[in-house]
Amino acid sequence: MERRYDVLIVGGGVVGCAIARELSRYRVRTALLDRERDVGLGTSCRNSGVLHSGINYTPGTLRARLAVEGNRRMHALCRDLRVKCRTIGKLTVAQDEEDTATLARLLEQGTANGVPGLRILWPEEMRRLQPGVEGIRALHSPSSGIVSPYALTVALAENAVTNGVHVHLGQEVLEIRPRLPEDGGGFVVRTAAGDRFIALVVVNAAGVFADRVAALAGIPGFRIYPCRGEYYVLDKRFDGVLRTLVYPAPRPRNPGLGIHLTPTVDGNILIGPSAEYVEDPGDLACTAAILRKLQEKGRGLLPDLAGADFIRSFAGIRAKQSPPEEGGTRDYIIEDRKDVKGFINLVGIESPGLTASPAIAVMVAEMVGHHLPLEEKKTFVSCREGRREFFCELSTEEKAALVAEDPEYGEVVCRCEGITRREVLDALANPLGARTLVSLKYRARVTMGRCQGGFCLPRIVRILRDEFGYAPEDYLLRGGSSPLFVGRVREDAEIRTPVPAEGVRP
Repeated sequence: MERRYDVLIVGGGVVGCAIARELSRYRVRTALLDRERDVGLGTSCRNSGVLHSGINYTPGTLRARLAVEGNRRMHALCRDLRVKCRTIGKLTVAQDEEDTATLARLLEQGTANGVPGLRILWPEEMRRLQPGVEGIRALHSPSSGIVSPYALTVALAENAVTNGVHVHLGQEVLEIRPRLPEDGGGFVVRTAAGDRFIALVVVNAAGVFADRVAALAGIPGFRIYPCRGEYYVLDKRFDGVLRTLVYPAPRPRNPGLGIHLTPTVDGNILIGPSAEYVEDPGDLACTAAILRKLQEKGRGLLPDLAGADFIRSFAGIRAKQSPPEEGGTRDYIIEDRKDVKGFINLVGIESPGLTASPAIAVMVAEMVGHHLPLEEKKTFVSCREGRREFFCELSTEEKAALVAEDPEYGEVVCRCEGITRREVLDALANPLGARTLVSLKYRARVTMGRCQGGFCLPRIVRILRDEFGYAPEDYLLRGGSSPLFVGRVREDAEIRTPVPAEGVRP
C-alpha cells in the first residue's frame, strides 16, 4: 500500500511523538512510523522519568539549551495532556573534596545555562530537604522533577492523532530513497510490512537506531553505541520516603550520572541505572551481577529493604555517540541536512532527551518550516480528554459518583494498583489501536503492582476475549514475536469467571 504525506517521522519514542504533536498544530499532512506495536516501547518507557534542570551539560551546547527550555515547557504540556508531573528538586551530593569541586563546577555551568535557584547546601540543610541523606555538601537544583515517561509518550501520540497525525505501528523502515525533482522530490520510504510511504520531509527520530536510519538515507559516518542501564522497582511501601531526588556527584568519563534512588509519580522507587556498553541495541537483559549491586546500593540507602520489596527489574538503552574508551557524553546532533534535502537528522538524543523533548519538537518544527509552509490550525486541540488521576486516587465522594454513573468503575481488575474495569476498557479503546499487554500496562498500570499480574492477568484475558473476541493466538506481550499463549490445554476449555460471594463483584 502507498501513502503520501508532507512529513514522515521515523521513531515513536518521546522525541518522535513530541515532534508529531508539535507539527499537528499546522496544516501539514504528518505521519509517524514505529517498528513496534505501540509508541514508546524503547528507551522512552525504560528510564528514570526525571526532569533534569540542566546543570550537567556544557554551556552553549544543544543539550544544555534544550534541557533548560524543555524543563520550562514541560509542566504546561503535562497539564494539557493530563500527565502526572511533579517538581521535587534534586540534591547532587558530594562525599569528598573531589566531589565538592565537581559541585562548584556544576553550579557554575548550571548558572551559565540559566538554571534557576541553584544553591550549595551544608549537611544540616540537606537533611531538612531529605532526612537521612549522607554527604559533606550538596548542590540543590529546585527545578528538577519527575514525570511518567511512558504516560507522556502515549499522551503526545494520542493528542497528535486527535489533531490529524497518522500513526503507523509495526512499520520497521528498510529503505529510504530520495525521489527525483521531476517526480516531485522528497523520499520514498519502504517498510518491512510491505508498505510504501512518500513524503517531502523525513525526520529521523529513531533513537538507538538513528545511525541505521541515517545510513538508509545515504548519510554514513554516524554510530550509536548502545549502553544498557538496569533498574530495580521497589514496592509502594516506601512511597513518601524520598522527598526529593538524590544523586551522587558525577565522575569523569562515567557514561551515566551514577546509581541512585528515584521516586516515581505513581509511588514506586527505582534503583539504578547501571551503565554498561552492549553490542545489541535490543539487549534489554537484566544480569545477576548488576542486580546484586543494585540490591546492595538500595539496602545501603534504605536499610529495612526486604527481598519482597524488589518487585521487578528492567533495563533500558542509552543511545550514546561516545564509544566505551571515551566514555562521558557528546552533544546532540539535530541537523537539517543540506546534502540530502528534506532529511532532518536527530542522532545521540540520550538523557536528558525526555526533559528536552518539548524544546526539540519546536526546533524540528522550525526546520520543517524551511521546506514547507507552516500554517497554524484554528482547530488545534491542545488538551487531551480524560483525567490525570486514576480511580483509586480520587476521593470517596468522587469514586461513588463515578460508580453511580458507570458501574464498570465498581469492578476492580488490578487489585494491587486499584485499577477498574472501566479504566481497562478505556485503555483498550486508545486512539492508536494498541492492544498488547504492554500497551495496556503503560496506559492503565495493570500488572505493575506487587503481584506483577498474578491477580489481574486472567481478568484482562477474559475482557479481551469477551469484549474483543480474542483467540489464544491473539494475545501478545508487546509484538508479533511475543505471544502469551500458544493454544488451549483442552479444546473444550473455557476461561471461567469465578462465582463471587453474595454482594461482592469479582
